[in-house]
Amino acid sequence: MQEFEALKRLISEVEDDVAKAEGGNKAAGTRVRKQMQDIKNAAQAVREKILDMRGTEEQGKA
Repeated sequence: MQEFEALKRLISEVEDDVAKAEGGNKAAGTRVRKQMQDIKNAAQAVREKILDMRGTEEQGKA
């Protein structure tokens, strides 16, 4: 599922900035907050895709 792959990619991209933010880098903290919003949106896309798959599966059984 491409939505899940996109979510995993976003998470791996933010790792370096999280470490920098923990070290006190304020700019990295700002980047992390922005990236976390993107991750939130990607997670929502995965949730919607799963619901669509479930709905399609249930229609096939009826």
